[in-house]
Amino acid sequence: MSRINPIEILANGMAAARMRVNTLASNIANAETTRTPDGGPYKRRDVVQVAQPIPGSFTSALDRLSMQKPVVTGVVEDQASPRMVHSPGHPDADKNGFVAYPNINVVQTMTDLLSASRLYQANVTAVETARNLQGEASKILTQA
Repeated sequence: MSRINPIEILANGMAAARMRVNTLASNIANAETTRTPDGGPYKRRDVVQVAQPIPGSFTSALDRLSMQKPVVTGVVEDQASPRMVHSPGHPDADKNGFVAYPNINVVQTMTDLLSASRLYQANVTAVETARNLQGEASKILTQA
């Protein structure tokens, strides 16, 4: 059986949270982008994250649902229809005067961004705690 390293699990959590923060920031930055190289408005992106079991751990032998690490499996584009706004003078307006804008709710995305940021901070704090505990444990072992 392998020894579980909590810092490795938390590092995966930090990487996933960082990817989510970057993706949400990109969504906010492009909330008004009406033209992309692919044509049409920017499409909102979402991070796909899964919980991956840690193989060979003692805990996994007892409970298959515990001790899982977060892993980002990809970033997907939202396939929802763009938000149509009547703006006949806009350079990207169609023949009826409508402009296709990204289907991004900036308020919801900001809330998600704050949540992802707090999650990243929580992982950093947990890493610091795990390192402190490992340091204290090694002091006990060297004194014994």
